Amino acid sequence: MTHHHPLSGTGLLAGARRIRPSLARMRTTGARAATGWNARMLAEAADGTRRGTRWGRGALALVPSALAVGALGSALAQGALAANFSVAGQPFTLTSNGVEGSGFGAIVNTPAVGRPDGSTTTTAMARVGFASAGLAGLCGIVHQTIAGVPYSLLLTGGQKVTATPPGTFTTDIDASNLYIQATELQAYGPTTLQNAVLGQSADQVTVAGKPLTGALPGGFGLGSAGGEGGSSIKLHGLNATAYDAEMAGALVLPDLKIRVVAGTATTC
Repeated sequence: MTHHHPLSGTGLLAGARRIRPSLARMRTTGARAATGWNARMLAEAADGTRRGTRWGRGALALVPSALAVGALGSALAQGALAANFSVAGQPFTLTSNGVEGSGFGAIVNTPAVGRPDGSTTTTAMARVGFASAGLAGLCGIVHQTIAGVPYSLLLTGGQKVTATPPGTFTTDIDASNLYIQATELQAYGPTTLQNAVLGQSADQVTVAGKPLTGALPGGFGLGSAGGEGGSSIKLHGLNATAYDAEMAGALVLPDLKIRVVAGTATTC
């Protein structure tokens, strides 16, 4: 009888034969799960009910599995996505070459933010909403540490987002009912606001017919003059340190890419 050492060429070949059917099942199961998940999210978005579909947490949990991330990316790239990008109380960076939106509103609120030890704290943030918005490319960066080693998850879509925003831009990503909760939100070029009311009571600010989450009577608000949807905004070179970015409607991301790279990335 011939015995093969498990590390010999014959042993490795036999092991590969045993593993291959398992990989095939993982690919099939992952693709079906991602496709079904995306369909459920779109159905929920279509019924008009606001939900927190926190796909960002799921994406981070799947970082060690290239197969699962690949299946998720395939499902997202096939069409519109209803999504809430958030990372369990950890800030992330969102940048774009520019944003054009209508039905604009903003408030200052103090949401609860989770800490690494499981406790929560309240942090002052700006919640900004657009009933309709177009983005000139999108770059999302999340920093994570796995076994003491820093990694960055990069999500990009549409045109390449540049470190120095262009003087003019054309939007290529459509986002309906876009909401961003951020500790810092800035533009690197001119910002144009039309029909906006600075200092409106926060509870009177509405976006797409609904008040912004966390609005309190007498709190600071930036609302719309002339009724719902009358305001508009154009930002050149958006850069936000955000805790939540929700697309309660549909988000269409052309040329979606999800990558994990070593180190602490600052640009996509």
